[in-house]
Amino acid sequence: MHNVMAVILAGGRGDRLSILAAERAKPAVPFGGKYRLIDFTLSNCVNSGIRKVAVVAQYLPRSLAQHLGDGRSWGLDFPGGGGFTMLQPYMTRTSQDWYEGTADAIYHNMRFIESQKAKQIVVLAGDHVYTMRYDLMLAAHRHNGADVTVGVIEVPLEDASRFGVMTLDNNNMVMSFEEKPAKPQSTLVSMGIYVFNRDTMVRLLEEDAAISTSKHDFGHDIIPSCLGKCKVMGYRFRGYWRDVGTIESYWQANMDLVVDLPPLNLYDMENELRTSLKIEPPVKFGPYATVRRSIIANGAIVNGTVSNSVISPRTYVEEGAVVSDSILFHDTHIGKGSIIHRSIIDKQVWVGHAAKIGFGDDYTVNRLEPGVFNTGITVVGKGSRIPSHTIIGRNCKIGCWVKDSQFPSANIASGSTIE
Repeated sequence: MHNVMAVILAGGRGDRLSILAAERAKPAVPFGGKYRLIDFTLSNCVNSGIRKVAVVAQYLPRSLAQHLGDGRSWGLDFPGGGGFTMLQPYMTRTSQDWYEGTADAIYHNMRFIESQKAKQIVVLAGDHVYTMRYDLMLAAHRHNGADVTVGVIEVPLEDASRFGVMTLDNNNMVMSFEEKPAKPQSTLVSMGIYVFNRDTMVRLLEEDAAISTSKHDFGHDIIPSCLGKCKVMGYRFRGYWRDVGTIESYWQANMDLVVDLPPLNLYDMENELRTSLKIEPPVKFGPYATVRRSIIANGAIVNGTVSNSVISPRTYVEEGAVVSDSILFHDTHIGKGSIIHRSIIDKQVWVGHAAKIGFGDDYTVNRLEPGVFNTGITVVGKGSRIPSHTIIGRNCKIGCWVKDSQFPSANIASGSTIE
């Protein structure tokens, strides 16, 4: 795979993840206890034998850069050819703007990409949850004599409008492609995975850069524009894949990990999921701890009850506390007797004694963000402090770094927001 380069687009704001992406790029959002979203794409590259990897960042890149470091945790820090590169946004004498779209992000880094002398460029999103062997897709691309190959997966028709929708002929050639149509005509959607022959990519990006009305986006502009003038093939993927672009889909993908036979196997050593190496003490369960169908990461201490939940490193669940159907990020403290249900609690959150989060049968949607908080999941932002005996309903948003004194009362009704 010395003649292949992967470019991971990791600049997304993740607006539909609301406060989970308020202080970090979407690919840096924690997942599955010890991982970050970008770990899946990076690990897929390494497991596929791709050793030239560049990550294109833009929005809030600091935590992402800290996590990735020099690529050592993924075995990408070796001397000589290939390796890992973090491509930060920059301005020149002729360009004073941020990247305008996914294609524009790569176009502005084409000089570096061309210098790697790869014959094929694999363009990847850094915020999807899946394990996949890109080398098999590359083999199909070469066998088909394709100019461009698009990763394709089938989704329920009601979900298709969130993606680029396409139709394929009997030979898997792409016949049509429409980005996020209101009324999808197919259940086959783009995974945001593209293989380009290098010369084809250079030509397409240069042509697109000259079009002032273009959004400079792969799904919206590049792929539709090359139909009919390039050989564009679809590569069908039948494994587990989730675009965790919403609060509900992110929560569900985490919950998929704790079922008896999870559809995503984190224990497959042939397709190992790697992450940044950190030294953590072992998990500790106290004398009154009860844990059922949960993932508990290193450094966590559990003295209460945890069920159907994902617990991240260094989280502390005190005696008598009950955590169910929830996700707790790093360094969070759940006080004695508190109840956490169907909630996502971000890093460094302190929950006092006998508090209740995600409480009650009222599923009123969030008044300020009804399109984000509407499935009963309550989210508490990074660094917030929940006073003891506070009751917080469903579809609530508690912003980052909210202090005890900022709570207007001990009862926060469903659909409320505290910033």
